[in-house]
Amino acid sequence: MKIAIAGAGYVGLVTAACLADKGHDVICVDVSEEKIHRLNEGIVPIYEPGLEPLIQRNSARLRFTTDDAEAYRWAEVIMVAVGTPPLPDGSVKLDDVWETLRRIAASAERDCLVAIKSTVPVGTGDEAARFLAEHGRRGVRIDVVSNPEFLSQGTAVRDTLQAPRIVLGVESERAERMMKDLYAPFALPYVVTDRKSAEMIKYAANVFLALKISYINEIANVCELVGANIEAVAEGIGMDPRIGRRFLRAGVGYGGSCLPKDTKALYALAASHGYSLKTVEAAIAVNEKQKWKLLEKARAHLGVFSGRTAAVLGAAFKPGTDDVRESPAFANIERLIAEGAAVRVWDPAALGHVSRRFGDAVVCCETMEEAIRGADVCFIFTEWPAVLQFDLHRYKTLMKTPIVLDGRNCYDPKQADAAGLIYESIGRPVGHRQLKVDEAVDIQRHL
Repeated sequence: MKIAIAGAGYVGLVTAACLADKGHDVICVDVSEEKIHRLNEGIVPIYEPGLEPLIQRNSARLRFTTDDAEAYRWAEVIMVAVGTPPLPDGSVKLDDVWETLRRIAASAERDCLVAIKSTVPVGTGDEAARFLAEHGRRGVRIDVVSNPEFLSQGTAVRDTLQAPRIVLGVESERAERMMKDLYAPFALPYVVTDRKSAEMIKYAANVFLALKISYINEIANVCELVGANIEAVAEGIGMDPRIGRRFLRAGVGYGGSCLPKDTKALYALAASHGYSLKTVEAAIAVNEKQKWKLLEKARAHLGVFSGRTAAVLGAAFKPGTDDVRESPAFANIERLIAEGAAVRVWDPAALGHVSRRFGDAVVCCETMEEAIRGADVCFIFTEWPAVLQFDLHRYKTLMKTPIVLDGRNCYDPKQADAAGLIYESIGRPVGHRQLKVDEAVDIQRHL
């Protein structure tokens, strides 16, 4: 089939590459001339494992352009994968979606189908269908389908090629048939429903994951108070098939482009209809508070950050991606800088974003050793493999004070204690070398 994809971001590029890999003729259109130029030069502008070789392997069936007419004129299926960022009140900004629909209406010259992959408020697909019917070319039939994506950064290619289901929100047999023809080479199960239900499936799925993460973080906080171990607790409840193991890793909260945005959007959507989603409201509040856990622990050791050197390991919101949107690390870096700390940051993928955001206010380090050398405290925000494999004894050798505060539970507390570290994580017992506040501050005064 001839496929056009609007948007060359995470969702658009991954979808385009995977559809081309299954034999479709795909053209990806974006308003950014620089991005399209780089893609045509073979340079993938995002960090996503497996994506670049997939694009290169399918170059004969995959093209990139800024020309709307070239992309939309003869496409059988047009997929909308543009950004839907949050507004200050939590609702969704749909400007790019509507601009894309205007361009499709002006350019499509054959009967086609528009599949909205962007995460949009419930009812957007119905509004899009009315808009295209009113503004499309005379004699051209454009059906609209809700086809939400469920990709995770770092595993997006696998999530597309091996998805547990494909959700199709359709209002006609023709639309259902065309979408099933499109996805037939994937040989994956379908959930076929109406447009509004498909749009709600996306929100309900993402928000459920956010609820699960916030819940386990709350339990972790209680574990610290009563002396229990969150990892044992998570294992015990995760073995229950009604609960499952995934998304039960305690830490400093969720980030990225989906969960923070979608929780607020669903809450705002319900509020616009006069309903208060109390569980979602609580998850948002818990996540906001959780991202400051390491700073709270650091204050107990250092008292103040002014004049201190802080090492930050990991800036991306999760390993396997360079995405720093809603990253707990970024929020903490901002506060450390504001309180007078000298901040050194290491990340194997996201240093470019760090440099653009903070400039000379931080030192970007190419190695973990460079980041922690001479530091008063080390914060771990992303569980990159290099962090997991790092020799614990190197912290004590290189740091001024071996205070390691681990927001992703990367190390065994007993091993950290044996290596001579003052080590704290999330929801787990602290080592014997844990210091009281007054002891830590007194030691620092004499260093």
